[in-house]
Amino acid sequence: MKKRHVLPVLIGVLLVFVSIPAIYLLKTNLNENNPNTPLPSHYTNDASGLSFTRVDTIITVAETRSELIPQLQAVLRYAKAANKPVSIAGAKHTMGGHTLYPDGIVLNMRPFREMHLDTVTNLLTIGSGALWEEAIRYLDPFNRSIAVMQAFSSFSIGGSLSVNGHGWQKNSPPLSSSVVSFTLMDHNGEVLTCSRTENQELFSLVMGGYGLFGIILEVKLRVVPNENLTFTLYKFKSADYLTWFKTYASDNQDVKLVFGRLNVSQKEFLEHATLNVFASAKIPLPPKPMQSDPAFTEVKRLIFRNSVNSEFGKRLRWDLETGIGEFSGRGTFSRNELLNDSVSLIENKDTASTDILQEYFIPERHFNAYIAELKKVLPNQTIDLLNITIRDVYQDTDSYLAYARENVFGFVFLFNQKKNASDEAEMEKLTKRLVELAIQMEGTYYLPYRLHIDRDTFRIVYPQADAFFRLKLKYDPDELFRNKFYDHYK
Repeated sequence: MKKRHVLPVLIGVLLVFVSIPAIYLLKTNLNENNPNTPLPSHYTNDASGLSFTRVDTIITVAETRSELIPQLQAVLRYAKAANKPVSIAGAKHTMGGHTLYPDGIVLNMRPFREMHLDTVTNLLTIGSGALWEEAIRYLDPFNRSIAVMQAFSSFSIGGSLSVNGHGWQKNSPPLSSSVVSFTLMDHNGEVLTCSRTENQELFSLVMGGYGLFGIILEVKLRVVPNENLTFTLYKFKSADYLTWFKTYASDNQDVKLVFGRLNVSQKEFLEHATLNVFASAKIPLPPKPMQSDPAFTEVKRLIFRNSVNSEFGKRLRWDLETGIGEFSGRGTFSRNELLNDSVSLIENKDTASTDILQEYFIPERHFNAYIAELKKVLPNQTIDLLNITIRDVYQDTDSYLAYARENVFGFVFLFNQKKNASDEAEMEKLTKRLVELAIQMEGTYYLPYRLHIDRDTFRIVYPQADAFFRLKLKYDPDELFRNKFYDHYK
């Protein structure tokens, strides 16, 4: 079944507000609190909302390199003298304390976002504190675009390198594949250039190294042309996903971006899937900057939030996405418009609950068997499953702690849980079961999320872990750079 969506946005808006009960809208207005409420002094948290931690101090870094280098060197000297661990934070979208350490020093790298584009070599030099959305806005007037990045643009460059994120760029390895080099300040305050030819071991360790080997400063990224893309949605039985993906995405040279989605409503649970395909339109970009519609963004968010703990909401969302379409209103979109999606599209403003991400990387040979097992594991859980998307990820040959050791499909889960001990225990139980299933399918689990997996299981999935931690001590013998991830797994 093939559908191309060009219906006006207004139709989607009207259908949404007709379909969502008025009591839900009232409840939303009453319960949603301001997510930007500041934390108390000397406390920090991350995207999970479950890592509330007292730290010694939070240092906001300088905006320019000339000021940044001496500032960071002074901080590291003080940290060593005072025996204070240092952790590194950007947009703080990890969920397991990866950007913080109790009674430690947190470096807020966000202000350091200097950028320069070499239009001859198509290399963007960018400060690690910059968000992808800032990079996209900078590149847009040059008709350039990011080569590989995660699905949301509200993450920081340094944070994405530290988790070696992957994107929805077709047939692409993780982000590290688009990194030419970066500069790194080590535990002695020395600035090193790391690439595939210079300090190669450090290059490999820092990619997906979770901030344990030093402070990422500037990054040189390969960029690609911005271009006009058309959207096509295909809906089919999930058992046929691989056939549809190969025919309409992987083997189509014109396709640039692609992701899949599974139906998570109880009715026909995981029985159907969609393939969302963006292909070259082969017509010039319009002579106007990329635009966004805040009202439509909020409508999409309400559709998504209405599915929390609601079978009606989940069915409504699936029907709208497969009927009217998530991408409506125009025949074409620029690549930059599509990449510039903020996490605010799904933002949870209910302070009593939190949305938790998980991801599992499964080889193609086990794709259908994995979905079949998910049908047994996921139903009747206390924890509410909101979403499963699917991305193809090619083999990672750069990162030491690689999660894609062969070509795999990434299954991205989004759950909603209450911020209480009962739901946290249930989430831990479910996570362990899902990791066991990934091991059974010769797959891996992604490491930026909650620390519910024990050290022995971690080493089964990542047999290179012990060597990774030995190299940590080689490059940081005083364990200056620390976070909760390190203490949990080392």
